[in-house]
Amino acid sequence: MISMAILAVGKLKEKYWRDAVQEYSKRLSSYANLTIYEVADVPEGKGDERIKAEEGERLLALLHERDYIIVLDRIGKQTTSEGFAKHLDELSSFHSGRIVFIIGGSIGLHDRVLEKAHQRLSFSQFTFAHQLMRVILLEQIYRAFRIQTGAPYHK
Repeated sequence: MISMAILAVGKLKEKYWRDAVQEYSKRLSSYANLTIYEVADVPEGKGDERIKAEEGERLLALLHERDYIIVLDRIGKQTTSEGFAKHLDELSSFHSGRIVFIIGGSIGLHDRVLEKAHQRLSFSQFTFAHQLMRVILLEQIYRAFRIQTGAPYHK
């Protein structure tokens, strides 16, 4: 079974976000060993670069040597659900470490985190709230596994 992690800045405060994450995590348990890590966001007022640096250090501390790192970045590469499913299938076949997705905080990710990434993935040129992005990511990962197995969910 594939090992995956989502590293995200900030906690999900609203119950409806937590419920959605819990539902997709449960659905994904048949396909992957998924762990979600939340790192504390840094309060505003310290300056954007310092905030990104502190949040970045917290994220980097959770990475392992053999991780394949995908950062969510609105200027990253876009793909289709089918393309994403194929990419995850290839990664699970040829990569022995975890597949790690990183979602930044409200002001984005520090350059050190972006430089660690093997891939930058964009779901849209729009900017989404990071709480919503976590749900969208989980839904797309679930959809990818359903596509891989030929299940009707993705249609």
